[in-house]
Amino acid sequence: MTPNIAPLRNVAALIGMVDQVQSRAFGLPGMATFYGPSGWGKTTAVTLAANEFQAHCVQVKDCWTPTYLAEAILREMGLPKVRGVAGMVDAIGAQLARSDRPLIIDDAQYLLRKRMIELVRDIYESSQAPVILVGEEKLPNDLTRWENIHNRMLTWEPALPCNLADAALLAPIYCKGVELDDALLQDIVDQSNGSIRRVATNLARVQELTRRQGKSHATKESWGDRAFHTGQPPVRPKREQAFATGAVVPMKKKAAGE
Repeated sequence: MTPNIAPLRNVAALIGMVDQVQSRAFGLPGMATFYGPSGWGKTTAVTLAANEFQAHCVQVKDCWTPTYLAEAILREMGLPKVRGVAGMVDAIGAQLARSDRPLIIDDAQYLLRKRMIELVRDIYESSQAPVILVGEEKLPNDLTRWENIHNRMLTWEPALPCNLADAALLAPIYCKGVELDDALLQDIVDQSNGSIRRVATNLARVQELTRRQGKSHATKESWGDRAFHTGQPPVRPKREQAFATGAVVPMKKKAAGE
């Protein structure tokens, strides 16, 4: 297992999905989509799935173009640069067909801009190798605009929210050296709204507070009424908020002799 990456439920879900696509029966479509909200551990799952299957993996950026996407995949595969997008697609497809290694594309929601998704379909058609799209919650619905992509999907797998079992695996990494009460850990899960990233952040905050207190055991009582990161904007205490908005004007000190 990769250091400091816990084997969470979403890791198992993505690995299972890639295996399903790679071992599919002849004639079945070879694309699949893994989707869910930001912060739910999809990219971490991609890292481990890529290691498990020796998959080629690229993470798309919002500013990319079809040409840059093709160049990025060529670089990931260790292939020399080829002139023209069509030539690059042919080279990528030929290499995938020879190796049958999966191609995993993270942040695939960005493919739907600038028609990069059509390039991905061409790569799949050129190779018939497994192509896995990983993206945000709306990706399956957004893909309905491309029927020639949508009907090439073998399966759709939703990412799972962080639960108590996941949080227990994260605690030794992000709250190392601190014994956590189950009640506090459950509270962290509940307040983090399914986000693995926020659970990790809140665990790190508990660790910091517990160390400042000179303790090695954290409970709901030791955490007190402090707020967890929940996805909502932070709220100032009422008096600080009043000063910040100008509702309260600090009194000036009187000069000596007044």
